[in-house]
Amino acid sequence: MSRRRSNPPSGRVDVIIIGAGQSGLAMSHFLSARAIEHVVLERGEIANSWQHERWDSLRLLTPNWQSSLPGYHYSGADPDGFMSMPEVVDFIRGYATVSRAPVITGARVSSVQACEPGYRVVSSHGEWRTRAVVVASGAFSTPAVPAISAATPADIVQLTARDYRNPGQLAEGGVLVVGSSASGLQLAHEIQLSGRPVTLAVGEHVRMPRVYRGMDIQHWMHVVGLLDEQYDAVDDIGRARRVPSPQLIGSSPRMTLDLNALQQIGVRVVGRLAAIRDGNAQFSGSLRNVCMLADLKMNRLLERIDAWVNRAADPAVAVPAERFAPTIVSAAPRLGLDLKSGEIRTVIWATGFHPDYSWLKVPVLDHKGRIRHTGGVVDAPGMVVLGLPYLRRRKSSYLHGAEDDARDLSNYLAFYLDSTASRAHIRRAVGQ
Repeated sequence: MSRRRSNPPSGRVDVIIIGAGQSGLAMSHFLSARAIEHVVLERGEIANSWQHERWDSLRLLTPNWQSSLPGYHYSGADPDGFMSMPEVVDFIRGYATVSRAPVITGARVSSVQACEPGYRVVSSHGEWRTRAVVVASGAFSTPAVPAISAATPADIVQLTARDYRNPGQLAEGGVLVVGSSASGLQLAHEIQLSGRPVTLAVGEHVRMPRVYRGMDIQHWMHVVGLLDEQYDAVDDIGRARRVPSPQLIGSSPRMTLDLNALQQIGVRVVGRLAAIRDGNAQFSGSLRNVCMLADLKMNRLLERIDAWVNRAADPAVAVPAERFAPTIVSAAPRLGLDLKSGEIRTVIWATGFHPDYSWLKVPVLDHKGRIRHTGGVVDAPGMVVLGLPYLRRRKSSYLHGAEDDARDLSNYLAFYLDSTASRAHIRRAVGQ
């Protein structure tokens, strides 16, 4: 296997990593430790999406003590706080510097094609030949806006969670936020407090307290082992990968942000946005059932934590078990909203994201444009993917989840490169 050089020659390298976020840099760390020659191609700057594709007030959902990359950990004075986006950018860029990752910025990849004995990668920096490819371009590059958005009246401004920066960019008047995972709740909370009345359209969601039994919920998710649950131990991994992000907010003090908290400050909660017809938004009548299911799942999580505490018999856990009030649902939730009346001036689509693989010219995508993979090993020789939800573990898409996944998949790549090198040596030896 060729050894990694400090400046890999343009044109040929053992591994190309596409994306210099936390996943790509974690993989670079492990490849460097194995002396595998590689280069990291980044379309913009290091941590590009963290800097340019987030709203101003956003903070990580995970506490600072959890922020880590291989050999690199949070070392500040507020371990129980939550990083702002500029702090996340500084953290990731600091890691790139310390790890001396061979990153080429401004190298937007336009094509990856199979080419014996590996792949041909075309970028704005030039063309490369590589034996293996790591797709670490991120799971949240393109907003997933539903087709019904096209029926929104033309005089209503439409934004996505990626477009939104702060309430100051919004017109005065009502705002319809569509989506009730972490992003939707945080935007609804911030915009309502700005004086603009918010209507929140709620679909499937994961309710979760910020603090339970005196500790951050992420502490319990960690010690109980939930974050390390692996993909091959889940009955329906496809379903698990589609679960919305939990309703959490990184704030000081550590506040619980759920539908009850939003309703207390005046946010109007309605069901899932089902259709827009003739300028009228139509909401599902299943709001009560959706909320009851979210409450049920939250209580199951708390019961699992309580069972762990009882088994551990940890005297440090002095706060007793508790349960939270059920989600408040109106006896007759509103089922429609006239978008032509002027009541709503802005619609914000907080309906999730999906990756953009338009540049990937290898037949590895399913009918929905998702990469086919098994625990990150793609259905193509020498190709792996990183950073997707529940890739190998429940924590895969978190900042601190990159390390274990990258370690596992670097092991796979090392084996793959060794085996292909051995086969090539045998073919040369027999004159083929």
